[in-house]
Amino acid sequence: MFQQMGKRIGVEATRRKANGFNEGPSQGNAAGSVNRESQAANRQRIQLHFDVILLLSVITLMVFGIVMVYSASYDFSNIWYGSQMSMFYRQMIWLVIGIAAAVFLTIYDYHLLKRYVVPMMIVTIVLLVLVLIVNEVLLGAARTLLQGSIQPSELAKLMVIIYLSVWLSAKREVLSSISFGLFPLAIILGVLGGLIMLQPDISAVATIFMLGGLMFFLAGGDLKQILLLMIVAVLIGWIIVQFNPTGSDRIEKYLLGLKDPTQGSYHVQRSLEAIIRGGWFGVGIGKSETKLNGLPVPPTDSIFAVVGEETGVLGASLLVILFSILLWRGLRISQQAPDELGAMLAGGLCIWIALEAFINMAVMVNLLPFAGNALPFISAGGSNLGVTLAAVGILLNISRLSVQKREEQGRQFNALVDLRWRDRRRRVSSTRRTARNEK
Repeated sequence: MFQQMGKRIGVEATRRKANGFNEGPSQGNAAGSVNRESQAANRQRIQLHFDVILLLSVITLMVFGIVMVYSASYDFSNIWYGSQMSMFYRQMIWLVIGIAAAVFLTIYDYHLLKRYVVPMMIVTIVLLVLVLIVNEVLLGAARTLLQGSIQPSELAKLMVIIYLSVWLSAKREVLSSISFGLFPLAIILGVLGGLIMLQPDISAVATIFMLGGLMFFLAGGDLKQILLLMIVAVLIGWIIVQFNPTGSDRIEKYLLGLKDPTQGSYHVQRSLEAIIRGGWFGVGIGKSETKLNGLPVPPTDSIFAVVGEETGVLGASLLVILFSILLWRGLRISQQAPDELGAMLAGGLCIWIALEAFINMAVMVNLLPFAGNALPFISAGGSNLGVTLAAVGILLNISRLSVQKREEQGRQFNALVDLRWRDRRRRVSSTRRTARNEK
């Protein structure tokens, strides 16, 4: 009998050792708990607290843009600056500056922008005035400072979104009143648009007004006021077209191009020629011919045509997909934002970037009248690249704070459930012990 009992004890000890209980039941449970906590900590360490899909799409656009600027700029740069690498080096410098701004704004709480939004808007207006005073003419217009290095109208687009997000989120309760809603909005847009129109930069003015209407819509403005704003914008646009030779000529060429592409503007004709020559898969990076024999400003306004020629429909479609992903993730961030300010900022910024891209690409295939909008991340131009990366930094900041808020709410919920579970376990255990004692 004692031999049988010894065998049973040995089997039981072997089984418990295999299950991790060789040091006793309490110690085995503690070890398992530690292992689970360690695994949870490891998962927590590798989790990224912002929108990874947005970040990957932006990185892809930046890399693609640098390659295309290098390809599209060397001949143009040699003609204008006396060096084939001058524009590429400038773009790389602004890329580093833009990435630094994006990293800072990803960490910097976007709520603190409220403190500095008025001084930033004043600085923007001062820069727009300085453009008119300095009168640095480049390619037929005075739009830049420091020999083309800074274009304040690009900063104005970003500032319109930031300023109106802060102002409209604070005034949302009184937006239905014209004196508190539409009238102040018209003053803000009128000052910025008027200063930019004097440069002149018609496309930037149109973008400013579209962004103003968009932000008013996102803030939940009255539909009657939005309709009135649209009517006024169309009327102003018609007046500009009628009395501005550049605007009227672009509209006329656009309408002719819709009927017959060979009758469109010279710019659009050469762009379509480049895209047709590229076919489905392109002629190869660096092998474009139209950028060398007449395509206007290939590194900036016309870079999408160079993309179409060198990478084909495949490369052009990739750009469309990447900007669509950026818009999708930006709207998703806006939907999940922790507050109204974050929602308006995220919605306005992602729609602005996608709108600029759509206008640039649509113009190159004559779907819209010609406009001088840059292709974000792709076109050569430090100001546009810098402010676009700054916008991405704000988007990632909103995403980061949204994730943190959801995690805090999740921890609070788990703590509450755990507390209730522990209380219930104690009550049940106590009841069972009482029942056993009574027996």
